[in-house]
Amino acid sequence: MGFSAIRRADRRAAGRGIARDHPRYKWVVLTNTTVGMSMATINGSIVLISLPAIFRGINLNPLDPANVSYLLWMLTGFLLVSGMLVVTFGRLGDIMGRVRIYNLGFLVFAFASVALSLVPWQGGAGALWLIGWRAVEAVGAAMLLANATAILTDSFPVRQRGMALGVNQIAVISGSFLGLIIGGVVSQWHWRAVFWVTVPVGVLGAIWAYTSLHEIGERHKGRIDIPGNISFALGLGLILAGVTYGVQPYGGNPMGWTNPWVLSALIGGLALLAAFVAIELRVLDPMFDLTLFRIRAFTFGNLAGLMAAVSRGGMQLVLIIWLQGIWLPAHGYSFDSAPLWASVFLLPLTVGFLVAGPVSGWLSDRFGGRPFAVAGAVISVLAFIGLTLVPVDFPYPEFALLIFFNGVGAGMFSSPNATVIMNSVPAARRGVASGMRMTNYTAGSALSIGVFFSLLVIGLAGRLPASLSAGLSGQGVPSTLANQLGSAPPVGTLFSAFLGINPLGTLLEPSGVLHQLPSVNVDALLGIDLFPSLLSRPFQDGLTLVFIIGACMMTIAATASWLTGHRSSTSSATSGERLGEEPRDYHLIEGDPTADGPATTASDAGPPSGDPAANRQQGL
Repeated sequence: MGFSAIRRADRRAAGRGIARDHPRYKWVVLTNTTVGMSMATINGSIVLISLPAIFRGINLNPLDPANVSYLLWMLTGFLLVSGMLVVTFGRLGDIMGRVRIYNLGFLVFAFASVALSLVPWQGGAGALWLIGWRAVEAVGAAMLLANATAILTDSFPVRQRGMALGVNQIAVISGSFLGLIIGGVVSQWHWRAVFWVTVPVGVLGAIWAYTSLHEIGERHKGRIDIPGNISFALGLGLILAGVTYGVQPYGGNPMGWTNPWVLSALIGGLALLAAFVAIELRVLDPMFDLTLFRIRAFTFGNLAGLMAAVSRGGMQLVLIIWLQGIWLPAHGYSFDSAPLWASVFLLPLTVGFLVAGPVSGWLSDRFGGRPFAVAGAVISVLAFIGLTLVPVDFPYPEFALLIFFNGVGAGMFSSPNATVIMNSVPAARRGVASGMRMTNYTAGSALSIGVFFSLLVIGLAGRLPASLSAGLSGQGVPSTLANQLGSAPPVGTLFSAFLGINPLGTLLEPSGVLHQLPSVNVDALLGIDLFPSLLSRPFQDGLTLVFIIGACMMTIAATASWLTGHRSSTSSATSGERLGEEPRDYHLIEGDPTADGPATTASDAGPPSGDPAANRQQGL
C-alpha cells in the first residue's frame, strides 16, 4: 500500500475508527482481541482462588455436605457452559459474521459481570445467583473465544500470523494464570471485587469493539444445525457434569463413580456425542465440520492442544491445593491470607509463560511451528517429572524453578500450536475451526478439575485415614471418634485444603470433645500447623500420581505436535499471503497440508456447484 493510499484510508477512517484497509487496522484487531481473550480466561480462573472469600461473603459453609454442589458448580460451571457453546458460536460467526458475534460477546460478558457484582442474597440463594450469572458470563466468553482467533487470522498475513496468534495465545493462557494472582489480591480487599475487575474492561472493550472492528473474513452461507447443536451441547454437558459429580462420595465409596446418576450422565453423554457425529456426517450445513479432521495438522494439533489443556488445568488446581492447604500454613501463613500468598508464590509460572510465548510465536513465523510446539511440550514433561521429585515441604527456590520451566514449556507450546491449527484450514472455515480449537481448551480445563481431583483422592485414600486417626488421637481425641473421622471420605479433606480451611474444628464440634480437652490440645487442633502436617505425607502420594499423569499427557502432546508435519505452519497460505499482502479473500488448501505434491486450493477447484456436500469438500 503506497503513501497516497494510506492517506485515503486515513480520511475514510475519520470519525469511525481505523478503516479495514489501513495498515494499522490489524494492530487494532490484535489489541482488542487480546483484551477480550484475556478477560474471558481471567474470569475462568479468578474464582478458583477466591472461593474462600466468596463463601464467607455470602455466609455459606463450604464444609457443609449440602453446599458441595454449589462449590463444584462455581468451580466448573463457567468452563462447562463455555465449552458447550464455543463451537456453536464459531459456526455462527462463519455464517453471520465473526465480528458481529464477537462484539455481542463483549456486551453479554459486560452485562453479566455487572450482575455478578450485585449479588442481593446470602446463603444458597446467593450461590445460585452467582452460578446462574457465571453461566451467562460464560455465554459471552464463548462468543469471544470462538471468534477472536478467526478474526485475527483474517486480519494478518501469514508471515506475521504466528506472532499475532502468539500474542493472542499469551492472553488466553496467561489470563488463566493472572486470574489466580488478581483473585488472590482483590479477594483480600472485598469478595465482590472479584467480579468488579472485569466490569470496566468489559464495558470499554465492548464500545471499542463496536466502533473499531470490521467484517473482512469470508462468510459461509448456510443454516444453523439445530440437531447438531442440541446433541453436542447436551452430550458434552452431561459428560462434564458426570465427571464433576464423580468426585463426590457415594454410599460407602470415597468417590461417586458408581453413582447411577453419574454413570447415566456419562453413558448418556457418550451416546449423544455418537449421535452428534452421525448427524454431522449427514447434515448439509454441519456445526462441527468433521471434514477438517482429514487435515493432518488440524487433527494432531487439536489432540496436542487438548492434552495440554487438561494437564495445565490440573496443574493449576494441584498447585493451589498444595500451597493454600499445606505449604503456606506449615510455614506460618494464616489460612485467611493463603490465597493472596499462593498467587504470589505462583508468579514464576506466569513469568515463564510470558517470557517464552512471544519468542516462540515470532520464531514459528520464520522456522515453522512444529519444532517449538514439540520443544515446549518436552520442557513441560521434564518439569512435571521434576515436580514428582520435590517433597511436600519443598525449598521454595527449587519449586519456583520447576514451575518457571513449566510456564516456559506452556508458552513455547501454545502459540505455535494455534498457528499450525489455524493455518491448516480454509478461510471460510476459520470461525468453526477456532471454535473447535477453543472447545478443546475449555472442555479440557473443565475435565481437568474432575480428573485431577479424582487422582488426588486415589492418592490420599491409602495413607490419609491412618494419618488423621493417629494425629487426632495424639491430641487427646477418643480413639473411636478419631477412627471415625479418619475413615471419612477424603474428598472433604481435599476440599478443605483447596479452600485453605482447617476442617478439624468443624468436624469435632458436634461431638463436644473440644470442650473437654485441655486448651493446649484445642489450640493445636484449631491452629495452622496440625492439619497441614497430617495431610502432607498422604498428599505426596496424590502429587506423584498427578504429575506422572501430567507428564504422560504432555508426552502425547509432544508426539502429536511432531505428527502435524513440517510444512503445516505455512502450507495453507495463498500466494498473496506468502508475499505479505494484506488479506482480502483467502482460499486456503483443504486436505493433508503435509502431503507431497502440489497443494490444491479452493480457487483451483472451480466455482461452487449446486451440491452443498460437494461445496464443503471444496472448502466453499
